[in-house]
Parts: sequence; structure tokens; C-alpha cells
Amino acid sequence: MTYPVVDVFCGVGGLTHGFTLEGFDVVLGIDSDPSCQFPYEHNNNVPFLNAKVEELNESDRAGLFPDGTKYKILIGCAPCQPFSNYMTGKSSRAENWQLVNDFAALIEELEPEIVSMENVPSLQGFGGGRIFKSFVAKLKALNYFVWSRNVYCPDYGIPQHRSRLVLLASRLAPIELLPPTHSQDTYVSVRDAIGMLEPLEAGEYSDADPLHRVRDLSDLNLERIRQSKPGGSWQDWDESLIAACHRRNSGQTYKSVYGRMSWDEPSPTITTQCYAYGSGRFGHPEQDRAISLREAALLQTFPETYQFTRPTEQVTFNGVGRHIGNAVPVKLARVIAKSIRHHLECVRD
Repeated sequence: MTYPVVDVFCGVGGLTHGFTLEGFDVVLGIDSDPSCQFPYEHNNNVPFLNAKVEELNESDRAGLFPDGTKYKILIGCAPCQPFSNYMTGKSSRAENWQLVNDFAALIEELEPEIVSMENVPSLQGFGGGRIFKSFVAKLKALNYFVWSRNVYCPDYGIPQHRSRLVLLASRLAPIELLPPTHSQDTYVSVRDAIGMLEPLEAGEYSDADPLHRVRDLSDLNLERIRQSKPGGSWQDWDESLIAACHRRNSGQTYKSVYGRMSWDEPSPTITTQCYAYGSGRFGHPEQDRAISLREAALLQTFPETYQFTRPTEQVTFNGVGRHIGNAVPVKLARVIAKSIRHHLECVRD
């Protein structure tokens, strides 16, 4: 039996791709960013609606799911910048969490049998915790059974030290995520994910894969990465290479920048700036460069064939890096999808 799914705030399709691979019938992706349309539609064969959720009219909302749908599934990941560790405390304006409220309003109107939301763990503490608590309270008032937890991605075979808040809700019966599939001694490593790709130097790209391209490095940063150790930071360098901001007491805590990944461990969390050596521990484990866009996508568990730009379109680090960093890891999406399928099969039985 197929189950129709609508993906809200779909981005380039990480969540949709996982559900599609698990046999779900994703019928529509919705996002306000038009640059997501090509990668979303091309890789998933699912129509894309370029719209803001809060601006969907009554006719749009009524037609989101096919007529006669027995089990409607609504999934989404509201853009997480307002709730990130970087942004928390910088603004308390209502619009910073309005997207979560918009998602709740859509749930209230559509009354899907199953809801899934994925976001950054700090959403639970943003605004004193009231935003997330209000969202959960709304679901419970609508007679949903609600499960939520911070999920550590390596526990599910994702080669990345990434934690995400996963929420599952069902109007049918209690629901929860399937148990972890990996333990610390079986975590998928950086080597497992990207070790097969061809070597590159800073500023180069692969003729075979336009996304396997690397940002250039200044002479100073090239010397810095040559002195960087896997798993280390700028503290590994000669004193003359250390930036002035890191010499000050206030900079001593920023140790997870200007470092290399370790081959035999999961990578750091892939962010929208993952192609920039100085923005995190995004140095390649042994080559003197930052990771490529393709390597970042693989660490987010996108297939190696996933296309983020049209063949004739110029690949930009800012644009593609933003889409990769903002995406839901495909393997995490598959775990969520498997959990929902298991739940529905139990309910049907």
C-alpha cells in the first residue's frame, strides 16, 4: 500500500528523497525558495510548489492531497536559522518562530493522520522553550499522540556528528522512531563516505563531476592547513599563523575551526559554510584543502548522483553549500519514513 506525503519547507529534497527511497508516494514539495525547484524535481520526480506556507489560499490547501486519501502524511523541516545556536538570543521577534506556527496551522486545517517535523535541538529551548511546547500542545489538543527526541545521527549510520530534533505525531496510535542501528564501534566514518573520490588540490574541480569542486585557499590558509592535524584546530599551528582574534581570551573557546576531519570518525556537522576551511573543522583529512561540495553532500548522505544544479548552470559555493547544509540527511529521512511505515502497518494489522 502506498501512502501520499506532502513535504513542507522541502528545500532541495533531502527529506522527500528518503521517503521516496522507502516507497512512499510523495505528491508535492513546497518551498519559498525558487532555486530549490530544479534539484527537488529532477532528483525526486515530484512536483514543486514555489510558495510560502502562510500564503497558500484555501484552494491550494484543499488540493494538497489526492481525493480519497485514507492516510495523509505531512512532513516538514521549518528553516532552522532562527533556532540555531548562533542565532539564539540575538532576536526574540515573533517572526523568527512564525514558520513553526504556520506549520501548526496547516496541520490543524488538513488534519493529516501522521505528522513529522525535523529541526535543530535548540528549538526546544528557543524563547524559553515556549515555541516548541506550544507546538506540541497544539498537536495534543488536536488528538495526536506525540513523540519527540534529540537524535544523534551516527546512531543511524549517518557519517556526521549531527544531532537533530525529530518529532512524530499520529492520530491513530502511539508512535516512535525505530531503535538505533549503529553503535560507536560501527559508526560510518568520513573514509567510508568520501574516501573513494578522486584527489583534488585547493581551487580544483573534477572533470567527471562538477560538484566535486574545492574552494581556493590563500597562501596563508594553505600554510595553515598544512600544519593542521586530523581532529585538531588552529592550536596545532606555529604561533605566527594564529589569527589575532584567536590570540585574545575571547577567542580561545573557538577551537572547532580551521581543522581537518578525521578519516576514521564521523565528520563534524555539515553547515551551509562547509566548503570554507575557516568556518569549522572542514579540512580534508589528508589533502591540503577544504572538503568539496560533493563530499559535503555525501556526508549528508545524498546519493553520489544527486544533482543540485542544471547541467548548464554555474555551480556556486554559496548557493549549493547553503542547500546542502540546510538539508535533512537522506538516511535520517529514511529512518523517519521506515518508522512511519512500521507504525501504519501495525495500525492496519
